[in-house]
Amino acid sequence: MSVLVLLEQRGRLRKCAFEAAVAARDIARAAGLPLNAVYIGASLADETAELAGLGIARVYAYENETLRHYSNDAHVGIVEGLVRELGAQVVIGSASALGKELCASVAARLDVDLVQDCVSCAWDNGLTAVKPLYAGKVLSTVRLTGTPAMISLRPNVVSVARDDSPAPEIERRPMPEVTLRSVIKAVTEAAAGVVELTEAKVVVSGGRGLGGPEGWPVLKELCAVLGAALGASRAAVDSGWIHHSHQVGQTGKVVCPDVYIACGISGAIQHQAGMRPAKIIVAINKDPSAPIFKVCDYGIVGDLYEIVPLLTQELKQTLV
Repeated sequence: MSVLVLLEQRGRLRKCAFEAAVAARDIARAAGLPLNAVYIGASLADETAELAGLGIARVYAYENETLRHYSNDAHVGIVEGLVRELGAQVVIGSASALGKELCASVAARLDVDLVQDCVSCAWDNGLTAVKPLYAGKVLSTVRLTGTPAMISLRPNVVSVARDDSPAPEIERRPMPEVTLRSVIKAVTEAAAGVVELTEAKVVVSGGRGLGGPEGWPVLKELCAVLGAALGASRAAVDSGWIHHSHQVGQTGKVVCPDVYIACGISGAIQHQAGMRPAKIIVAINKDPSAPIFKVCDYGIVGDLYEIVPLLTQELKQTLV
């Protein structure tokens, strides 16, 4: 019996992989179980050292160039087989778009319960998980009674605190024989320096208040100063001003940054569902009655085209 953590990678291990490992470490120690991990990708290579301090005893590394990019056909079978082989009592993955699909598919194969998009988890003679409901207005505590108990953990909700545990043993395994129904021919990578929205510590988002696609450079300059990710409301996306991958909200991505800066966003409940978990919310809007001001920590009533450049200039002087 053991706890198994799924290490997500996109060429290299993702930040959410380390966060899931820390949560799994705490569960494993409370339950008195060893912690194992599974890596599926082209090659773990020099990243083994980065797994020190996470309490992982052994990593089962399935390395093959064919596994560089996620494939439901291959990844699900590998994880399902390993869960059965190890008799895993708890399985923890990341609640990224990729991670949620993988966890859901594995849970279906195993016919077990799964709690997705959790913000915390704990062990009390069984696994409990806290999951936001109703656009984040309610936090539901769920106790999983079956085994294996499976959860996916929302990125950016766990601090990666390492201890003195050594780097794990690596058990390299060949890619299992599987028929791939789809093959990835090409992948378009994000531009260098672009911060992943769901893992960003700071997010700057724009909405209908920008007035058009020409307004985004103002926000991009602020992002560059803060090392922030660029987000958007559904209204901005639906207007064709920016790609859907930037959308924050109920039908977009849920973000948990330290700071969320909403520029020209009214703050409809659907948008709040995606940014309410932020530790600090800053709102800039010309309408003093905009709903965003009811949930923000700091609100500025005014023209974003006047305020954001001033903020950017001040931050340049402060942060240099």
